[in-house]
Amino acid sequence: MCGIVGAVAQRDVAEILVEGLRRLEYRGYDSAGVAVLNNGELSRTRRVGKVQELSSALETQPLFGGTGIAHTRWATHGEPNERNAHPHQSEGDIAVVHNGIIENHNKLRVMLKGLGYTFASDTDTEVICHLVHHELKTHDSLLAAVQVAVKQLEGAYGTVVIDRRDSQRMIVARSGSPLVIGYGLGENFVASDQLALLPVTRSFAFLEEGDVAEVTRREVNIFDVDGNAVEREMKESEVTHDAGDKGEYRHYMLKEIYEQPTAIAHTLEGRIAGGKVLDAAFGENAAEFLKDIKHVQIIACGTSYHAGMAARYWLEGWAGVSCNVEIASEFRYRKSHLFPNSLLVTISQSGETADTLAAMRLAKEMGYKATLTICNAPGSSLVRESDMAYMMKAGVEIGVASTKAFTVQLAGLLMLTTVIGRHNGMSEQVEADITQSLLSMPAKVEQALGLDDAIAELAEDFADKHHALFLGRGDQYPIAMEGALKLKEISYIHAEAYASGELKHGPLALIDADMPVIVVAPNNELLEKLKSNVEEVRARGGLMYVFADVDAEFESDDTMKVIPVPHCDEFMAPLIYTIPLQLLSYHVALIKGTDVDQPRNLAKSVTVE
Repeated sequence: MCGIVGAVAQRDVAEILVEGLRRLEYRGYDSAGVAVLNNGELSRTRRVGKVQELSSALETQPLFGGTGIAHTRWATHGEPNERNAHPHQSEGDIAVVHNGIIENHNKLRVMLKGLGYTFASDTDTEVICHLVHHELKTHDSLLAAVQVAVKQLEGAYGTVVIDRRDSQRMIVARSGSPLVIGYGLGENFVASDQLALLPVTRSFAFLEEGDVAEVTRREVNIFDVDGNAVEREMKESEVTHDAGDKGEYRHYMLKEIYEQPTAIAHTLEGRIAGGKVLDAAFGENAAEFLKDIKHVQIIACGTSYHAGMAARYWLEGWAGVSCNVEIASEFRYRKSHLFPNSLLVTISQSGETADTLAAMRLAKEMGYKATLTICNAPGSSLVRESDMAYMMKAGVEIGVASTKAFTVQLAGLLMLTTVIGRHNGMSEQVEADITQSLLSMPAKVEQALGLDDAIAELAEDFADKHHALFLGRGDQYPIAMEGALKLKEISYIHAEAYASGELKHGPLALIDADMPVIVVAPNNELLEKLKSNVEEVRARGGLMYVFADVDAEFESDDTMKVIPVPHCDEFMAPLIYTIPLQLLSYHVALIKGTDVDQPRNLAKSVTVE
């Protein structure tokens, strides 16, 4: 995701800013830049690519000054290039960095052009700096100008503004995209994540929705959405983890499992405002592309295919549109029927998955109304060639077996469901319920991770097993499929998944004492039918491991081990029940002694057919 770092100090801050950006690199980005004020001059350096490219440029041409801002960018509005990199500036006076989406940027752009402003980029962010510059003509301070300017913004933003004519302060504003103030001695800082500032301070205060803050070397003044002066609690950070390595974890996979609350929070940042998912979360012209969609075709491979399978239940059940999901390598080699007003959705972490890319190109020739990719790699082929892109912002995933990318894909697809549903008669109450569920996901995933110790103990039962069966009903069936895939990927145990209603149509023949059966059982409308399926297994001597809602009334006995899962609503249940299955596969692989992060015969990105 985009990263923000800012500083007001007596010392030169460029190196502090760049180091802060380095500490946010794990989130992923496509460009980086820094702007510094010094003796009434505003100097800026931007580079496409890694922070190291920016650092090398600053070694050749250093920037000196005690006030500055820096940014790493995920491309949303405008392709990844230097002219679209942050910071953006207006008339050489105002410089701005920004996370989030300004939904009404086109309207503001027209207005500002009419006032004589020239735009140097394709971004939505540039309207902020021109708008602040314009408001400064009729207001006596940068603070007042920013307070008036942000009232005109629709969407989500975390933004920091500096003015070359007032080099001793920064103005910070937050709506839907987090910002934190870092307190130092004779210097103060701001960032989108406290990790960026740990080398310079451990004292932080988090801005709340609608807050605008004035930050100088000596003080921080915070104002709420109504302009009233407020205090935000200062806390001492106990964070010691550096996201750039495995830290305390034995494997990258385990680290990435535990990063899921943060990764989900990152994918939501700047994309929800006013209790709704923003259309522009899916691209600059997404509102126009998505408003008449009546059918969705999802194309993906592997884990991403399972995410698409779950989304089919949501799109048809809540958004009111038909949906097909197909493995990319199958779609590209068969004749398919194109429904009117169809959206093609491709899902790929790398954006270079060969079969998915080829299927998308074929579909575009067929005449789909629009194409959308859900992807973690800015600048990748799928992102460049699709009409719209949802950048996952999951951060770097090193383990070959995907974990956090999968749950972030699910969160993104649930957001897509609300946007398409809004244009197809979804009630405001359902939309509000889904949005609240999305916002609650990070905390609920954190609770699910608390099952780790119990699952590690349970995994001992799999030490001598060679086969396993996973069962789920409804939108838990794709989660069972994902659980089976994870187990076979890293423990090399042969595992299959079935919709539990299919048991009597063949799979029951496999059931015996040597075939563990893993069941996912949220407390939903299918619970009683699932319990009947469980009894079918029990009657045939099967040994079951049931991940069940705490209120689902399962009880452990000699034939069934029940692992209680924290209660969650129906919207987030597929995502939450993924967590224990990931942990199970990890701990079984440890017992089996396999290479967890690099399982045999597999690659992270499949770029050949």
